[in-house]
Amino acid sequence: MRNGLAAVAVVVALGVFTPFASPALAVPSPAEVEKQLDQAWEKLEPVIEQYNKVHSELLANQRKSKELRERLEPVQLRVEMSLGQIGDMAARQYRIPRASAVNAVLASKSPEMATDRLALLNYVARSDAAKIADVVKLRDDLVAQRAQVEALVVKQKRLDAELVQRRKVIQAEVDRLEGLRPRAAAGGGSSGGSLRIGACPAVNIGGAAGTAVRTACAQIGKPYVWGAGGPSSFDCSGLTQYAWKAAGVSLTHFTGAQWREGTSIARADLRPGDLVFFYSDLHHVGMYVGNGLIVHASRAGVPVKMARMDTMPYMGGRRP
Repeated sequence: MRNGLAAVAVVVALGVFTPFASPALAVPSPAEVEKQLDQAWEKLEPVIEQYNKVHSELLANQRKSKELRERLEPVQLRVEMSLGQIGDMAARQYRIPRASAVNAVLASKSPEMATDRLALLNYVARSDAAKIADVVKLRDDLVAQRAQVEALVVKQKRLDAELVQRRKVIQAEVDRLEGLRPRAAAGGGSSGGSLRIGACPAVNIGGAAGTAVRTACAQIGKPYVWGAGGPSSFDCSGLTQYAWKAAGVSLTHFTGAQWREGTSIARADLRPGDLVFFYSDLHHVGMYVGNGLIVHASRAGVPVKMARMDTMPYMGGRRP
């Protein structure tokens, strides 16, 4: 992933995302600007989804580390209590077992009593040792798990910081491209056409899917902000995550994970609420609303809107 991000930075630095850099050219029309913005965004969105992936993994690892710490505290207490509850007889057995055995014999009034006392010493020693060993093993296992997770969190934080730096490069390019729109569209261009091209949802259904699709439709008109998961702004996987969360279903804020988190659905069997994925690397997702229509957060400068599903290369559908 790091190599891919470095490549993106090089691409940006070399000016691949500078379709309007040539001097003395006529100002492109609003339609041309939108087309070139779409083309540039196809290069940017996969990097955004990689950011979402790393950020989601970071949050998951932080939650896991916290859970392990909470589990560790009572286990450590159990270890301390177990050690404190060892009786004097068992403690002497651990420290000076031979002397304990002699004392047990000397204090006995008969061979039978001596045998019983020795047996008791051995039983207590074995049972306490086994109990303590079990608790200590549990503690050590948790400590080892926590160390692994914390090491992973450190790694994820480093990657997250690197992606933040990439974000600055990406955002600068997005801002530059967006800055062209007012000049090209002066006098009344649009950025994405009508936000609603039909009823949303086009087909009403009940259940969790109905809740999810109605939630997605209710976000039409809200701005695209990459990395955002609502409630005031969204990127593509943030919108679908937000909509299904309203229906009680948890999805990861990353297109690749959402692809894996759902059940494969044939195109002919799509129903409102299903997730539909586009482009060969699955870097874009929208929500099917019926009649070949979707609602999605497409790119910067274009609010959440409806679109025809056949306007992008369709890769497959998933049902959460």
